[in-house]
Amino acid sequence: MEVIRRVWVCSILLTFFCCVLRVPAQEPNNPPPTFTKDVAPILQKHCQTCHRPGEAAPFSMLTYEDTRPWAAMMKIAVAQKIMPPWFADPRYGHFANERSLSADEIRTLVTWVNGGAQKGPVEDMPPALNSFVEGWGIPAPDAVFQLPKPFSVPAAGVIDYQYVIVPTDFREDKWVEMLEVRPTDRAVVHHIIAYLREPGSNYFKDQKPGVFFTAPPPKVDEKTDTSALPSDFLVGYAPGQPAEILQPGEGKLIKAGSDIVFEVHYTPNGTPTKDQTKLGLVFAKALPKDRVLTLSASNGTFKIPPGDPDYRVDASFEIQRDLKLVALHPHMHSRGKSFEYRLVFPDGKRETILSVPVYNWHWQLWYDFLKPVDLPRGTKIECTAHFDNSKNNPENPDPSKAVIWGQQSWDEMMVGFFNLKFDASIPAEEIKAQGSVHVH
Repeated sequence: MEVIRRVWVCSILLTFFCCVLRVPAQEPNNPPPTFTKDVAPILQKHCQTCHRPGEAAPFSMLTYEDTRPWAAMMKIAVAQKIMPPWFADPRYGHFANERSLSADEIRTLVTWVNGGAQKGPVEDMPPALNSFVEGWGIPAPDAVFQLPKPFSVPAAGVIDYQYVIVPTDFREDKWVEMLEVRPTDRAVVHHIIAYLREPGSNYFKDQKPGVFFTAPPPKVDEKTDTSALPSDFLVGYAPGQPAEILQPGEGKLIKAGSDIVFEVHYTPNGTPTKDQTKLGLVFAKALPKDRVLTLSASNGTFKIPPGDPDYRVDASFEIQRDLKLVALHPHMHSRGKSFEYRLVFPDGKRETILSVPVYNWHWQLWYDFLKPVDLPRGTKIECTAHFDNSKNNPENPDPSKAVIWGQQSWDEMMVGFFNLKFDASIPAEEIKAQGSVHVH
């Protein structure tokens, strides 16, 4: 949480002095908005998912008393569109989870601050949202799986990816409609992926459940691509990434006897601590009509030259059956500059479906389509990433270094995750055939 707090505050302070004069002033003949009548509904809609006790944001926005001390900083954040974090170019795609404030909402918040950030009559306050469950971004889970013991993170040093196998002990297949991974100390967690290991899988087949271990390094040469997902991706966590909540009639399948393999990337931050990450699942109330599967187009063969300000890497995935595309999730590290998804249909038609022109690796967002995109068999999902390995990138740990694929944050990754939806009766194996990968 402290990492996110510092990023949030520093981003705003860096822009404060250059933008304060451009913030629109209060209209002179109109009474200023109040918190209870005008501001609270906006915060409920856009902000309180993160800005509440126990969540990633650095302060709560549930009440006037929580919010008022931060009013001046809020004004800068919303006027400059720093908050809420949302990076999609509005020219491409329509997304159900878009976080951007409308022009009217921004105007209301700025005018509220300019007018003295007044509270307003208590009777104007909207009812508190009752959808929040303390400690979760989903309703109370039907099942919770946790690391078997706390992992001790030292104050400094490099920690290899930690893996733990946790049996589900499910005696029958389970369909889940809501999933959330939650670290108990976000400040030292770079990311987490919960994979599924189905019965009979060779994925870490000789590893004992319930103990931390590190994966042996893959045997590779310069032409070997090790970027593909090692097993079924169930759900992940990264800063800014909310719980995964599927639509009615959709579900992810956990087969009877499956294990959950936690992959946790810890990054020491100067203070020794412990983390005991947990995973919560909400089961579908009825057999879903459609199955959702997370796959990716990735490329691990790149080598970004030292100082290169705009290095391009491409990857693609060819669809093997008629199905629907429901969500996208670009992933890079600190040198990530921009990311784009395109569709190439069998008839040759091309369409850009997501453009992130300014990638921010501190906020690893999913982009959920407002309406699923139909993909006929033979459609290609193309991904293009650009990396800035120059000294002009303030996030660059070492512009003099050539950069290749790697697990640590000073290495790089190029992964275009996506969620596909298809008839629940279709075996996942018919969907998984990996598309071609190419590099520019």
